[in-house]
Amino acid sequence: MKLLQIPSVALEQRIKQEIEENPALEELQDINATGEAADELGQPDLTEESDDEEMDTETMDSDDEFNVEDFLDEGDIPDYKTMTHNSSPDDEHRDIPFVATTTFHDHLISQLGLRSLDERKTQIALHIIGNIDDSGYITRDINSMVDDLAFTQNIRTTRDEILEMLSLIQEFDPPGVGARNLQECLLIQLRRIEQPSHSVELAIHILERHFNEFTKKHYDKIIRKAKISEGDLKDAIDEILKLNPKPGNSLGETARTNHYIIPDFIIYNNNGSLELQLNSRNTPELRLNRTYLDMLETYAVSKDKKKHRDALAFVKQKIDSARWFIDAIKQRQNTLFTTMHAIMEYQKEYFLTGDETCLRPMILKDIAEIVHLDISTISRVANSKYVQTPFGTFLLKSFFSESMQTDSGEEVSTREIKKILSDCIEAEEKSRPQTDEQLTTILRDKGYNIARRTVAKYREQMNIPVARLRKEL
Repeated sequence: MKLLQIPSVALEQRIKQEIEENPALEELQDINATGEAADELGQPDLTEESDDEEMDTETMDSDDEFNVEDFLDEGDIPDYKTMTHNSSPDDEHRDIPFVATTTFHDHLISQLGLRSLDERKTQIALHIIGNIDDSGYITRDINSMVDDLAFTQNIRTTRDEILEMLSLIQEFDPPGVGARNLQECLLIQLRRIEQPSHSVELAIHILERHFNEFTKKHYDKIIRKAKISEGDLKDAIDEILKLNPKPGNSLGETARTNHYIIPDFIIYNNNGSLELQLNSRNTPELRLNRTYLDMLETYAVSKDKKKHRDALAFVKQKIDSARWFIDAIKQRQNTLFTTMHAIMEYQKEYFLTGDETCLRPMILKDIAEIVHLDISTISRVANSKYVQTPFGTFLLKSFFSESMQTDSGEEVSTREIKKILSDCIEAEEKSRPQTDEQLTTILRDKGYNIARRTVAKYREQMNIPVARLRKEL
């Protein structure tokens, strides 16, 4: 069950851990295209296998706790019985390139090296850079940094000296780095513009004098207090929207900013027929270690049984554990495929069209009844798993939703309602966005009889702000 719950990327690490801990388990390396390949792909030479010397189990004491004959069913075990193949010739293998780069903080430190500073000021500046987060903001209070330098580096400094070094760092690239809040970040960027236009100067004035009204989109108040026209305000806001609210992200470390999703399932639309593929890219092919199998046989036929009893117990335990792990991987793959296939068939119309309004209401119980598995098992499959479709890659659990009845008595998915709600908001007049009450009325007119608080809940789940914050000039 634990193997079932983890996604493909984590499974790769889990398998590596098991191989390190259990020497009886090994990853199948590149095999010969000729002789050896046929045997390991499930086509062994049974004649040669039967000619192998059989184990002499009659020499074992009657009170021996190990029944080697039962453990080794037919003498020497063919390799094809002790391995699992988790890939096929049709699998897609895509390598993701990573660009070698320096970190965001290294970039700041390199700029610091271009300034003529004594050792004391350099240490202070380095401490400040160390307190800048990946977004480019200072995360530590100035007074706290005064104390930190005194206690950790025995540097006695003042608030003014730190502010002096901070001002220096705020001249570095990317523009806006070293700010203590969003207002300061935006102002730093605007003030670095050479030959600022009237719109830029007005944007600076708005951020300095009317930042609170700006964040709340109280545009009428800004126009009245600043004594400007709506056109002037729009031009100033356009200048602000060009700025980067998180300057550090523009130079973030590749490994930290680029998060690649490796899907666990891939669905293809083959001329109107859906095909499902289990992505086994991160699942190495496993088999029992041949050396350990030979050791087990050697100890089993040894005349000095008592001397090798502990060794035989150790080897048998490791082989048993490796066998169990291989079987568990196979069972995981089978459960994943069976469950995803049921989901694909249940939501067939959506996977064919990509239209979210075609999504049927679906809960864990629906799929559990189809595949005859426990609801908790379905939950583990849906958790943290992604499916790649012709319309994008999605989190599997996003396809599960409760149902709701329309005025006509038809059951629809709550995700369908969210899609319609999103379309309504997208189509609204931006200068006069619709309130939750108005959206509720629109949905009711379409036959979806839901309460205003439900509309607000769905809107928040989709990370859509309230009407006032959606307003645009």
